[in-house]
Amino acid sequence: MTLNSTNTKVVVLALVTAVVIATGVLVDPVPQDQQYHQFADQRAYFAIPNVLNVATNLFFALIGFAGLYFLCIRRSLIVVDSIFAVYITFFAALAAVAPGSAYYHWMPDNQSLVWDRLPMTLAFMSFFTIILAERLSLKFARIIFLPLIIVGVLSIVYWHHSELAGNGDLRPYGLVQFLPMLLVPMILLMFDEKFTHGRAIWWFLGWYLVAKIFELLDQQVFEWLGLVSGHSLKHLGASIGCFIYLRYLQTRSIIGSENQT
Repeated sequence: MTLNSTNTKVVVLALVTAVVIATGVLVDPVPQDQQYHQFADQRAYFAIPNVLNVATNLFFALIGFAGLYFLCIRRSLIVVDSIFAVYITFFAALAAVAPGSAYYHWMPDNQSLVWDRLPMTLAFMSFFTIILAERLSLKFARIIFLPLIIVGVLSIVYWHHSELAGNGDLRPYGLVQFLPMLLVPMILLMFDEKFTHGRAIWWFLGWYLVAKIFELLDQQVFEWLGLVSGHSLKHLGASIGCFIYLRYLQTRSIIGSENQT
C-alpha cells in the first residue's frame, strides 16, 4: 500500500475521524452558554425584534429555493443523478434555515435554537455526503447518507434533552458541525476532481470560515461599524458561500467532457 494509494488516504481519514470522536468523548460535557443568546445588535423595527439578525436569513431562503428550482424544475444543475435526493435535501435544508434561524433570532433561547440548528445540521450532512460521492466513493456516500442524517438529528435531540435535564451537552452537535468541515478540505486535497471549476468549493468553504469569524466577533464588529453586527454579517457571508456553490453546480462540467465531440 503506497503512500499515495486510495486505501492509505481512506485510512488517514478514518484515523482523523477516530481521533476527533475520541477527543469529543473524553472532554467534559459542554452546556450551552446562555450568553450566546445575547447578540450585539438587538434593535427592533416594525415590531420585529433583533431585526437585522432576523431579516438577513432571507438570503438562505432565496438561495435554497433557487437551488430547488434549478435542480427539480429547470434540471439545469450538473449533479450526480444517483444521489439526486441528497442535493434536494441540501437545498431544502438551506431554504429551511431561513424560517428556523429567523424564529430563533426573533426569540433567542434554547428552545428556539433547536429550530435554528436542525436545518443547518441537515445541510452539513448533505453537503458532506455530496463531497464523499463526488470525490471519494459514490457507493459509500449512498450507504452513509441516511445514517449521517440520523446522527445529525440525534445530536440536536440529545443536546436539547440534556439541556432540559440540567446537564447540557453540546459535544455530539459540535462533532457533527466540526468534523465534516475538517474532513472536507482533506478530501478535496487528497482525491482528484471529477468536475471542472473545483476551486469554487474552496471559495464556499472560505466564506463559511469568514462567516464563523464574523460570528465570533459579533460585538466588536457592531462597535466598529455601528450599522450592522458580526452575526448579521455571518448570515450574509454564509449566504455568499452558498450562492457560489449554487453557481458552481450550474457552470461545472465533467472533466474531459468539454473535450469530447
